[in-house]
Amino acid sequence: MTMNLGPLFEPFELHNLKLRNRVAMAPMTRNFSPGNVPNEDVVSYYRRRAENGVGLLITEGTTVNHAGANGYPNVPAFHGDDALGGWKQVVDAVHEAGGAIFPQLWHVGAVRKEGTEPDPSVPGYSPSGLFAPGKPNGKAMTKDDIDDVIKAFADAAQDAKGLGFDGVEIHGAHGYLLDQFLWEGTNQRDDEYGGSMENRLRFVVEIVEAVRHRVGPDFPIMLRFSQWKQQDYEAKLVHSPEELEAFLAPLVEAGVDIFHASTRRFWEPEFEGSNLNLAGWTQKLSGKPTMSVGSVGLTEDFISGTFASKKEAVEQAGIDELVERMNNREFELIAVGRALLQDPEWLVKVKEGRIGEVEPFARKSLAKLY
Repeated sequence: MTMNLGPLFEPFELHNLKLRNRVAMAPMTRNFSPGNVPNEDVVSYYRRRAENGVGLLITEGTTVNHAGANGYPNVPAFHGDDALGGWKQVVDAVHEAGGAIFPQLWHVGAVRKEGTEPDPSVPGYSPSGLFAPGKPNGKAMTKDDIDDVIKAFADAAQDAKGLGFDGVEIHGAHGYLLDQFLWEGTNQRDDEYGGSMENRLRFVVEIVEAVRHRVGPDFPIMLRFSQWKQQDYEAKLVHSPEELEAFLAPLVEAGVDIFHASTRRFWEPEFEGSNLNLAGWTQKLSGKPTMSVGSVGLTEDFISGTFASKKEAVEQAGIDELVERMNNREFELIAVGRALLQDPEWLVKVKEGRIGEVEPFARKSLAKLY
């Protein structure tokens, strides 16, 4: 029996971006690019999701051209002839299969540990030399360092446009470098990049402005942000709709077209007194389209390792509520992560009512490119 997925399969258009539906594959680090170069296995990995109907592919985090940007082995870079050549193959494969694709541009900041490739001598960079509140790591950035990173993001976005990508996502979430500037707990600076929310936003705003200048007015810029951090799942950037609105306004003015509001479970309300999630509040307050994300279709909670029974979880992990929220235009787009990581045919199977055929996510699948 075919499920009525309604708005999930409506087309979406913004500037030059035309999506066949409103389902995206969420960015997920995979560590399968030896020498930091996406290879044919990576090309095939993205192609399979596009062939199975996913409207927008957001790549795994891919590092900008700054010495401290990478924090993990075999993560793809977004600079250098070899890496960019690999990404060109990915873009072409996704387009041939009818999909659209954004690279996620990434700098890990103080998450980087000493000894990490490609240059083990390079420290982690961060606003104040902190990995988490009270936990030092790496190097506090100078103004020259800040300028270098802003340029690296702008260079990467320009390259993305030149390679034929359909837009870019700037990774500003989950406790990585941009989020370390946003988060009061890791930003203890006393210059124009620290202190007030306006100042803590400045680094991200300047990155968005630089990217916009390079790519022009019609190339979509998406910003991923989150309340939670890998250093602290309970952390908050903002505590009220009023604070969220003040956070979003400078980013809209800088040139963000789409906000990707990252939550662990998309159905959870963000503020008391409303059922709106973070993406819903963001869309309401910013006037920009948003993408929601968080445990869609999972049979296992990615934090606790527990969830409902497998078949029930696939049916109940938010699909009906997701459709209802999108019918209500709470948010325009939905990103699916681990469910699509495990089963590239997930969207087709759900659409056609073949729930029993869905391959449930298991953590061991992180060791393979399905």
